[in-house]
Amino acid sequence: MSDVADWWRTAIIDMEPGRIALRGHPIEEIIGTASFAQTIWLMTRGAMPSEAEAHLLEAALVAGVDHGPQAPSIAAARMAVTCGLPLNNAMASAVNMLGDVHGGAGEQAVELYHAIDAAGGAEAAPATVENWRKKHGKYVPGFGHRFHTPTDPRAPRLLALTEAAAADGTCSGRFAAIGRAVEAHLSASAGKPVPMNIDGATAVIFAELGFPPPLARGLFCLSRSVGILAHAWEQMEQGGRNKGPTPPGYRWTYDGP
Repeated sequence: MSDVADWWRTAIIDMEPGRIALRGHPIEEIIGTASFAQTIWLMTRGAMPSEAEAHLLEAALVAGVDHGPQAPSIAAARMAVTCGLPLNNAMASAVNMLGDVHGGAGEQAVELYHAIDAAGGAEAAPATVENWRKKHGKYVPGFGHRFHTPTDPRAPRLLALTEAAAADGTCSGRFAAIGRAVEAHLSASAGKPVPMNIDGATAVIFAELGFPPPLARGLFCLSRSVGILAHAWEQMEQGGRNKGPTPPGYRWTYDGP
């Protein structure tokens, strides 16, 4: 049977009839004692976090749950429901829209922060950011917001929580310093405020807590799934059939022959 048993190898779950253990923890000992944030950490990282670490992770997850029906992923979920899809299909349709442009900025910001950290820390932010721009274009992930001006209300709160966590030893605080250094450089370069947004702030937390960049996107998908579910359910209760991206009275711009 070894050729069959070894087809899949996992350190995540051990299970047999009457027994389930997640990362070595019997499920009955986790249920009712571990928070959802702690369980996410346990499953993805292999060990149980401290309550302070889980609290900081949970803050990032809460901050990203929703951004309204104008967000493409939320709109997709609501449209899917009006096409007759059940909640799980609506959620899948929405999550599948979370790509490099809509949903990927947090992962990219963690990558940028790691590059700055490797280059020497906050003092290396200006040079590293400009090198990033030469390679990826002028857009710097995690900073500026086309809707929330002058400030994304989520970012200052998340940074304050991160710096408080650093003060009590939960995390180092060096990525918070890096994030602020990037913000200062971009603002000085632009001659106007270019504040950190939700993606930049959650990236600070994910980097502080040791999550690698790809997991930052996965965690954002988990977070935004809450808003996706809520909007899909609300649309299901409201009804409506075959709702497209704009009301029927509006037409697209035709520029063909």
